[in-house]
Amino acid sequence: MLALAVTACGSAGSDSAGDTDSGSGKGTSKPAAVTALPVASTARTATWTVQSTPHQLKIAPKRLARGTSADLDHVQLDEDLKGMVPYYLTVTYTNTGSAALTRPDPQANFTVTLADGTPGKAISLWNTNPLATAAGSSLPDNCDKAGPAAVAPGATATVCQLVMLPEGHTPATVAYADEAGETLLWKVADGKGDDDGQLLAAGTTADSSYQDVTTKGGAVPIRVTPKSVRAGSLKDLGDYDLGDTQKNLVPWYVSVEYRNVGTEKLLPSMDDGVGLRTAGGREVQPVPLIDFSRAAEGEGIDQCRGSVPNTRLEPNSALTLCTVHLLPKGDRPAMVSFKGEGKGAKTLMWHAS
Repeated sequence: MLALAVTACGSAGSDSAGDTDSGSGKGTSKPAAVTALPVASTARTATWTVQSTPHQLKIAPKRLARGTSADLDHVQLDEDLKGMVPYYLTVTYTNTGSAALTRPDPQANFTVTLADGTPGKAISLWNTNPLATAAGSSLPDNCDKAGPAAVAPGATATVCQLVMLPEGHTPATVAYADEAGETLLWKVADGKGDDDGQLLAAGTTADSSYQDVTTKGGAVPIRVTPKSVRAGSLKDLGDYDLGDTQKNLVPWYVSVEYRNVGTEKLLPSMDDGVGLRTAGGREVQPVPLIDFSRAAEGEGIDQCRGSVPNTRLEPNSALTLCTVHLLPKGDRPAMVSFKGEGKGAKTLMWHAS
């Protein structure tokens, strides 16, 4: 999460932000006009972890509204945020544990994602003007205010998280993720959002090119077709030594067909260029699974075989390779990508389903 400074606005002082215990008085700023978006609001069981201790919550989005870049004219934005649009995400959470929560901020674990899995950038604001006395917020839903100092067992809090997204898109998903729990997803409207024409339909064949250490005449033209994106079971990876974090993830298998339409042979290593982006906003690359006992059948597992050693993809021939991607429980693929190799090679992106 990014923390940004709120600068003073006019002689009456700046809008207060950050610590809700500081400052008092009558605000002079009117909240910015916003466009409310429909969002699913079913409360879900979640965890919020602080200092490696998980706390139990019941949590849900309550409201999502889109503002304009002008809303933050009084904020010192980083360069990569300028021109982006603020979304005001109001969430509610209930402390279902037995201990009070001190300075809780589970809203920081929320983000808003686009149809292709691009995550918004959550930011928090604080006041840099020590003489400010205005209590009114210039942002909707008090989204430049801190949350409560404490939440007792059984108590409920409502807070706002400010999320920045590229202009000209409609988000598809609200996501919550915590290191000790699964990813939670809620649809925005119908959950499809828009991709501004950047994504191909699932299963569509597209042209790219690929070059490896054996090619001599530059990148070889290929046609790429995603065949399937499917979830597996962690039991499928029982023969591999997984880390503690990996043991809590879910394998997803992506099968892609590659057709050589050039004149040179290619190594069957195109699967190195496959990637996933998830509805929760994660970028997930393939996990290398090398099984030397089954080398003749290719790397990987029975449910998902990858490259076959000592073979080549001949001109006018095709082969299908499979990659394994480990996702947190509750998350799902939103976009499949293929990055070509060599000069002028295209990166292709498809809807995952």
